[in-house]
Amino acid sequence: MSDLEPDLEDFSGVVSARRGDHVLGEWAVGLADRTAGVPNTPATRFGLASGTKTFTALTTLSFIGDGLIRLETPAREILGEDLPLISDDVTIDHLLTHTSGIGDYLDEEVDALAPLSVPVQQLDSTPAYLPVLDGFPMKFSAGERFSYCNGGYVVLAIIAERAGGAPFADLVHARVLEPAGMSASGFPRSDLLPPGTATGYKDDGRTNVFALPVVGSGDGGAHSTAADLHRFWRALLTGRIIDPALVALFTERVTADAGDGLGYGRGVWLDDEDVIIVGGDHGVVAVSRHHPPSSTTVTGLANAEKPTFGRVRELMRAIKAKDVVPAE
Repeated sequence: MSDLEPDLEDFSGVVSARRGDHVLGEWAVGLADRTAGVPNTPATRFGLASGTKTFTALTTLSFIGDGLIRLETPAREILGEDLPLISDDVTIDHLLTHTSGIGDYLDEEVDALAPLSVPVQQLDSTPAYLPVLDGFPMKFSAGERFSYCNGGYVVLAIIAERAGGAPFADLVHARVLEPAGMSASGFPRSDLLPPGTATGYKDDGRTNVFALPVVGSGDGGAHSTAADLHRFWRALLTGRIIDPALVALFTERVTADAGDGLGYGRGVWLDDEDVIIVGGDHGVVAVSRHHPPSSTTVTGLANAEKPTFGRVRELMRAIKAKDVVPAE
């Protein structure tokens, strides 16, 4: 599919197009480790930043499927006396759909790349986020409107740990990654990245090790590969992660236009028939767009702050327009 090659100028990462069991095309450019001169490859593992929220949502929905919590469960019921500025009427569903109105420790309506208020090495577990999440008053009444909220997804991770009795990363592994066969995915420490993982680079050339939590939680920090993300979509839509009725809730267009014409469900972005994982942070950009009717996935994973969403969208459009079929 040489005539469908994406624009890779000034890009650093991997772009992958897959349909069913077939690779339509994969392109890897730039360096995974600039110091050692290690190139990115199609198998390189990249940070997902806010793409992690998709896994958080599915972990939460799996607890709903097990009857441990409900969409209508008030967050306060699980939080107890923690985070007292979260209103008592904020529910699990408000948090999932970014309609909770809670104050955000990293408010993207103010500054999406603001520095964290504590040294990043202190954030080495989900409970360690509690002091960082505290002290922010409600922005608006629960259910009033959509407002993208990083803190809300860390609250979901706290709730998941308390409902599941295990560390958040272990819950995501057991309930999402393992059922999907995503053996290359997980939550590595940023100061101890496993072999085959890309280092993230800021625009000034420094790595992102001092800019992101040393261990991620519900709003970011997971790492994955292009192949694993295609496995993820296929597992999700064949009911191997959560029940199909819960998949319908996950992909329900709760907010018709959450920005740039995209709808939002419960942890996933929606564009016509496409369902999309999106993430971006210091030295990380991740987009995985899946078209369920044709089982086509186009993924862009970057270890530098490079435009990726448009590249992925245009490649998916080209595949659809040409009705590309896998080579036998």
